[in-house]
Amino acid sequence: MKAEIIAVGTELLLGQIVNTNARYLSRELAAMGIDVYFQTVVGDNLNRLSEAIRIAQGRADVILFSGGIGPTQDDLTKDALAAVLQRKLHTDRMAMDKIEGFFRERNVEMTENNRRQAIVIEGGTPLANETGLAAGNAIADNDKFYVVMPGPPKELIPMFEQEVKPWLLQHVLTEEMPIYSRMLKFAGIGESALEDRLLDLIDAQTDPTIAPYASEGEVTVRVSTKAPSEGEAKLKLDAMEVQIRERLAEHLYANEDVPIEYTIVTMMSDMGLTLSAAESCTGGLVMQSLTSVPGSASMLKGGIVCYSNEIKEKLLNVPHSYLEGEDAPGAVSPEVAKVLAEQVRMIGDADFGLAITGVAGPGYSERKPPGLVFIALAERGKDTEIHELRINGNRETVRIRSAKAILYRLWQKLVAID
Repeated sequence: MKAEIIAVGTELLLGQIVNTNARYLSRELAAMGIDVYFQTVVGDNLNRLSEAIRIAQGRADVILFSGGIGPTQDDLTKDALAAVLQRKLHTDRMAMDKIEGFFRERNVEMTENNRRQAIVIEGGTPLANETGLAAGNAIADNDKFYVVMPGPPKELIPMFEQEVKPWLLQHVLTEEMPIYSRMLKFAGIGESALEDRLLDLIDAQTDPTIAPYASEGEVTVRVSTKAPSEGEAKLKLDAMEVQIRERLAEHLYANEDVPIEYTIVTMMSDMGLTLSAAESCTGGLVMQSLTSVPGSASMLKGGIVCYSNEIKEKLLNVPHSYLEGEDAPGAVSPEVAKVLAEQVRMIGDADFGLAITGVAGPGYSERKPPGLVFIALAERGKDTEIHELRINGNRETVRIRSAKAILYRLWQKLVAID
């Protein structure tokens, strides 16, 4: 099955919002065994949208739309698709009841244009929108399949999970064995280096198949297989995971789709260990990532954003001679990173103290280049560990990769303890 995603909205073409829906849908469809061959972005224009639909009909079996189904006159996705399919539009009663109830419960007068959100295409299946008002639509027509979804991800993702997947399985994948997938998560290694160590498995197009995806500071490998049952799939996925783990055990931190901070919080909570952190160039990013995980209160003592030299000196006891003077190593140095880690550990009476100091950019600082970062990990009763990082990228990339790097080093220590 070949698929095309058509994202509708002039705001996408203007770069006002990022099309995250295409990435989400591509991954989900691939996991179901539907290959996305094309992605199209088209503005809120009836003629151009109709043309995009006709082009997609000539090269795809499944066409999915995101956006253009709201209440305003420029929400034209259903109008265009109905015209191309030569079908009529009508109001779905359940969707209309929900819209009217929404305004009634809030004692707000409903404007007439909100009725557009309940319109669906004749002969199709209305798709309930649990987190919004605009109804979706799914249509099977002459061996082609069309799915219309809202644009906001908070509406599209629940609709895809609850409504679209079952419809696709019933109408599109009736003769296909189900696809089972497992997500393997890696840190401390880049996508190209990881791919190089798995290249023979990737090129062999084995069953299960493996596909790497990169994000800032982490890499994900999706392992997928078709099987008549979950038990048979598990045997194949387990065998492939063993092969991958043998090659990349020092980087494989989870076999589920979780960030490294989730694994760290879980491990430290289970082990009864605690940490505190001192962050300069990351501005609290490590603390933010850890506190985003439920249960982090059991392992996280606290932290200090020591952005200025004054705070480093007054709150974390960094010697003035380290920070100022002709022969001073400066705030961005292994000496300062070490003091920060040891002091924040002692202040928090924690098992681990983490510290990051560096130049996020875009310019030089202390005559040191952007991307130069020092991280330090102080462990109770052990020598402090210091690492120098040289990170390419913009300011945000430096900050994110620095935070991920220190979490990866902490994970290594926890694995050694465990």
